Amino acid sequence: MADPDPSRTCRELLERDGRTYAEEGEVGLRDEPAPLYRLLVLATLASTRIRAEVAAAAARELWAAGFTTPQRMRDSTWQQRVDALGRGGYRRYDESTATALAEGAEVVRDRWDDDVRTVRERCAGSEQLADGLAGGLAETVAEEVQAVPRLGPVGAGIFVREVQAVWRDLEPYLDGRAADAAAAAGLSRQPDRLAAHVPDGSFAALAATLARLGPGGVEAR
Repeated sequence: MADPDPSRTCRELLERDGRTYAEEGEVGLRDEPAPLYRLLVLATLASTRIRAEVAAAAARELWAAGFTTPQRMRDSTWQQRVDALGRGGYRRYDESTATALAEGAEVVRDRWDDDVRTVRERCAGSEQLADGLAGGLAETVAEEVQAVPRLGPVGAGIFVREVQAVWRDLEPYLDGRAADAAAAAGLSRQPDRLAAHVPDGSFAALAATLARLGPGGVEAR
């Protein structure tokens, strides 16, 4: 059933928990190479069947260990990565993810010259986008970042949902989980319609808040 006052509902959701996942993972998101790389790592961690707060805790441990850039991730040992993930409670997938993080850092170097900003630049100038085949820049970016191991469609959606806070030409964007939660809350699952009820600059925070909600409209833990 449609919400008769979507602006109020959006305001209440933002007041309830208007944090992005990047904030929870202490990414310090800016349109700069290191923060964007950290967001990519966080999205990779969140791609597995693991709670978002565990992914964020594991990310914070990686940063505390100094693995905050692609070069530092490549220079780390497999055991160092496993240990950091374990300290964050990321134990079920720690060994395979430790391998994937090193492989992902190599992709960032080889494909994007160690600068994740290249993703947006490449996608904005792609023939696929120019031909109108990708469904927009956000979808094209989501496809591009899936070159990173373990970053499937779910993780790509998380990355785009978060990075729209600084890549504003991707806004408004909802990944599947956020769109489903919006519908469950009586809001439009269409980003353009939903954005009309959100203060400027707050859409990424609303999308993250929605993503924390389960299908029944309660916070998923």
